[in-house]
Amino acid sequence: MALAKLPPSEHYDISSDQGAYQFITLKDIINNFIVSQIGDDKIIKKAKRAEVLYHAQRGIAELNYDTLGNIRTQEIDLGPSLSMPIPHDYVNLVDVSFVDKHGILRTIAKNKLTDLPEMIYQDFDYSYLFGGEGELLTTSDSITAENFRQSNENQASARDSVDSLEEGYGHNIDYGKRYGLDTTTATKNGSYIISDKFGTISFSSDLANQTIVLRYISDGLHSDENMRIHKFAEEAIYKIISYGVMSSKSNIPEYQINRVKKEKRAAIRNAKIRLAKLSPSEIIQELRGKSKQIKH
Repeated sequence: MALAKLPPSEHYDISSDQGAYQFITLKDIINNFIVSQIGDDKIIKKAKRAEVLYHAQRGIAELNYDTLGNIRTQEIDLGPSLSMPIPHDYVNLVDVSFVDKHGILRTIAKNKLTDLPEMIYQDFDYSYLFGGEGELLTTSDSITAENFRQSNENQASARDSVDSLEEGYGHNIDYGKRYGLDTTTATKNGSYIISDKFGTISFSSDLANQTIVLRYISDGLHSDENMRIHKFAEEAIYKIISYGVMSSKSNIPEYQINRVKKEKRAAIRNAKIRLAKLSPSEIIQELRGKSKQIKH
């Protein structure tokens, strides 16, 4: 049976999934594994389809984290709230940028000098307030977050703060930007704070009305149509499933489990090499600058 899902006449339709041929779906992975790896004359004599499905999903998630480099992106226009929600399939952050007038991504630095704390409600004498069931009343809209969103790092100055210290010392607005340069804060692109607990990313006010691009890592399991894997890593997912199924059974010799474990590691390593997309022309271009001096 042919592997192409669509004839060429439909493939080049702009509404079709034109890059689908480089991937194999989760359904095909499970069917191929059951046919080729499970049977009376195979190492795995018997395994339930649900068991294979579980280890396949875990394998896809692990490969998305370390091997596949499957980075997802979102582009939004930053509204007056100066915050955006974390994507529904978010697992870990890669970077946050804004788009300049030339379409170039300008990296936004993470602000390490503040945070998005949970604010506790208090009454007039500063006592904590509790709900009807005795729970502590809190909110994510803290004063710290509000002050951060209203600050403008590029226009503000240390003279605006009554408790500012000498430039380069203390946590004033010019900290690390003039004397005693701190490269982690030496940027004019603004900054952001991310809160995994509240599921939000807040930006400084100098990024108002900017187009924000968020790049993040997903596990690839949030929807059925996205549960697929690159064909370069197909062998790796089969070895991951084999090791997961065999290691959970009691009637398989330890030496066979260790053999599959070594095969799994080798398959993952081969997948990383294949997916690295090493181009000789790009390597040559990078090496042309090898004689440049690095100034400290």
